[in-house]
Amino acid sequence: MKTVAFVGVGRMGANMARHLKLDCGYDVTAVYDVNREAAESLAEELGSKVAETLPEVTAAADIIFTVVTNDDAMRGIFLGSDGLLEGADGKTFINCATLSPGIHAEVAEAGKAAGAEVLEAAMASSISQAREGSLYLMIGGEESVFESNKKLLEDLSINLRHCGPIGKAAEVKALVNMVMNINTAGLAEGLGLAEALGLDLAMVREVFSQTGANSRVLETDAEDMVARDHDCWFSAEHAAKDSGIASDLAVAAGLNLPVNNATRAQYDAMVAKGLGGLDKSGIAELTFKGRGN
Repeated sequence: MKTVAFVGVGRMGANMARHLKLDCGYDVTAVYDVNREAAESLAEELGSKVAETLPEVTAAADIIFTVVTNDDAMRGIFLGSDGLLEGADGKTFINCATLSPGIHAEVAEAGKAAGAEVLEAAMASSISQAREGSLYLMIGGEESVFESNKKLLEDLSINLRHCGPIGKAAEVKALVNMVMNINTAGLAEGLGLAEALGLDLAMVREVFSQTGANSRVLETDAEDMVARDHDCWFSAEHAAKDSGIASDLAVAAGLNLPVNNATRAQYDAMVAKGLGGLDKSGIAELTFKGRGN
């Protein structure tokens, strides 16, 4: 069984590491995070070491998972000085964050030049699925690399799909999050208007669930929107970033996506108001009357 290390051990990365170590028996040899306290806590829990540098992570394992916040962070860990590609010959990197297709391609090219193999593994799931090993994973990269790492990826997922070469999984993930964010924004407006009209929100939610207004976010977010319970599972800041990725892809393809652009503007407004750390359901704070919108 190949050894594994993690760069980025926030809630998703940490729970993936927990599942691989505690449930599947993988040797998670090293963890690294800019939040030193988070890395130390997870390392103690899993019996791993806290890597002091990125090259130390690469040296410690056969396969290195990365779960970072944005393109700049990805560029920094791979393409900066003293990055993960130092001593990377023969290593495999599996990059799981929702990032632009361009940065995935840039890192894959640099990885190949360093003698490493690279996959993107976009995740369409949340924290509990990471811990349970029931992620929906969309993979981009060479099919031979995908096949050689398929068992490990299956141990993390309940659904696994190879989307094509590097960058294609990121494109599909951008579409997934674009549509999810649009649905979330639409639901927030519908419930906000229903409340303003004096309608019973439980009744409205039930009607929505049985009609064309139904959606996955109705199941996951509607109650939280009404209760103003916006503990973060997927942040408004990340929603703004991901809608922005979709917008950039549309511009490059010569398309105008007005609904996505409006949704992005709403999430950008949340970030500007200091609400970016709320769950995406917090967009209801902009649409319910009397909530400071």
